[in-house]
Amino acid sequence: MNQSAATIGNLIVNHQDQILSAWVGDLRSLMVRSNAASEDQLKRHCSQFLGLFSQAIASGGADDIDSRAYDEVRGLLSEISSARAKQGSTPSETATFIFSLKQPLFHVMRDALSTDASALANALWTVSTLLDKLGLYTMEVFQKSRDQIIVRQQQELLELSTPVVKLWQDILALPLIGTLDSARTQVVMESLLQKIVETGAAIAIIDITGVPTVDTLVAQHLMKTIAAARLMGADCIISGIRPQIAQTIVHLGVNLEDVVTKATLADAFVVALGRVGASITRG
Repeated sequence: MNQSAATIGNLIVNHQDQILSAWVGDLRSLMVRSNAASEDQLKRHCSQFLGLFSQAIASGGADDIDSRAYDEVRGLLSEISSARAKQGSTPSETATFIFSLKQPLFHVMRDALSTDASALANALWTVSTLLDKLGLYTMEVFQKSRDQIIVRQQQELLELSTPVVKLWQDILALPLIGTLDSARTQVVMESLLQKIVETGAAIAIIDITGVPTVDTLVAQHLMKTIAAARLMGADCIISGIRPQIAQTIVHLGVNLEDVVTKATLADAFVVALGRVGASITRG
């Protein structure tokens, strides 16, 4: 362990209360959303980090935050960053947690090492470098956590936008609204197949009234969904074939000869009822 690391470790331990008080005070003044619960959590996180940080430096971690000496420090920062991403904190708010520690530490080191310029310079450089690296690590974890949240939310929105409805015994309907891309097609397939398994449905109506355009890719996705449903024992009927879409499908040369198509969902429902041996009569 180099002398600078030993000096920093001792200074943090000997002045921990002073550093912690100044650090928490600076962070509190920068907090946009403040309440009793968040302030208690902030104090706890600051105290935990300061203790682990001093231990890591004292263990010889003067420059490499990827060393085993910083395992617990990185673990705590990962926990804090992930929690802040879920709470809706901004990237700058998350980075400030680490970078705002510099000033309290610099003040303590300046007062303690004012008579030794060389030791002060080494200590300042070591602390600045370590906190910069830890700040960047915090941002990386925060970004990954936020990306995971966004992906999960997108998946949930896709699932909400592709509801499979049971219209009648053995008849399902899947109304599609919006663009049908590869990712959404996968969700459509999974939702439809799962519902077929759950209900034992024999007919699935795929309504594309809300699909703005049908190109080659969309047509291919529809055919894949129909093929997957057939493998599960359910026939598909496509409804919502508007004149423009009909012309596009013909122009693209998409083969729908073995697929029943109807202009409206109501027309498709009548066909589906006939296939399962049911009918609706007006009273």
